[in-house]
Amino acid sequence: MFTEEEIRRVSALLSALGNPTRFKIVMLVSETRRPLHIKAIAEMLKGDYAAIYRHVKVLEGSGLIGIYEVGRSRVLYPKDEDTIRLILEFVEKVIRK
Repeated sequence: MFTEEEIRRVSALLSALGNPTRFKIVMLVSETRRPLHIKAIAEMLKGDYAAIYRHVKVLEGSGLIGIYEVGRSRVLYPKDEDTIRLILEFVEKVIRK
């Protein structure tokens, strides 16, 4: 069986991915081989920077993506590429059923 901590980690991850905007952010970050500025993601998703930043903080808390600062910009990168790849493969299978 799973420990309480493991259950909490998985729950946080699934909760983070349960929002369409956050799922799109994970896909964008995973599709590129270079880090992305939050501002660029907000423009791609036609969203407000502040709202996208709140979504990014949830994703950071789930351990999927990381954030670092370059000057005054915040840049995203895939923190757990293996888990992201497995999630996207699972989603692909579910969609293609």
